Amino acid sequence: MTLQTTPHTLAENTMTTATKNTAGKNRFFKTCALAAGLGFMSLQAFAGDAALYGPTAPKGSTFVRVYNASSAEISATVGNTNLNEVAPLGSTAFSFMPQGDYSAKLGSQTVPVKLASDYYYTLVNNASGKPQLVEEPPFKNKQKSLVRVQNLSDKALTLKTADGKTDVVKTVAAKGTGEREINPVKVTLALYDGDKKVSDLKPIALERGEAAVLYITGSGSSLSPVWVKPPVATR
Repeated sequence: MTLQTTPHTLAENTMTTATKNTAGKNRFFKTCALAAGLGFMSLQAFAGDAALYGPTAPKGSTFVRVYNASSAEISATVGNTNLNEVAPLGSTAFSFMPQGDYSAKLGSQTVPVKLASDYYYTLVNNASGKPQLVEEPPFKNKQKSLVRVQNLSDKALTLKTADGKTDVVKTVAAKGTGEREINPVKVTLALYDGDKKVSDLKPIALERGEAAVLYITGSGSSLSPVWVKPPVATR
């Protein structure tokens, strides 16, 4: 038996083929659009991660921050690295750069600094006198807090509980450093010259795995003790 094809059947077949081609094209374009969208979202996620965590320091980098012990805002640069504006009694986060010899500019003052690989430093802008470069050994105990005293003054000082009964960091010589690991706690401490209270300090929350550094600048009876902690991340 011969199968006959009518014009009507041919038209239906043609329409079916065209419909299939159109559907195929639509699926293709949808697939392309989906892939492009996923790629864009991946780029967005990558950009979000970069904004959240920041770049990773190359091996052998040096790390430096600025503490502004003066009463005026300053701008700060180390070599070609701009550390931005630093508020009075404020500090920057640590920035990394290749090790080497640099010229550091804090406000109107410029000093040469030598920064070693895998070392951390704080550049202190004093209220008077030249800026100072202070080494900051990294703290790696994730279970404890670290209290460090950087005594840049001209007298030996002790960090005690506010009532003076307990030494938190035993006497630190003039121009010296002392530290102690303690449990995380919110506490109010005081600075003593022997048995004489020199200054009550602002309450501080000591966080697990974090170093809180007490910078003491000035001289004689004009001492300025300020807690310096990592700034809250804004990136």
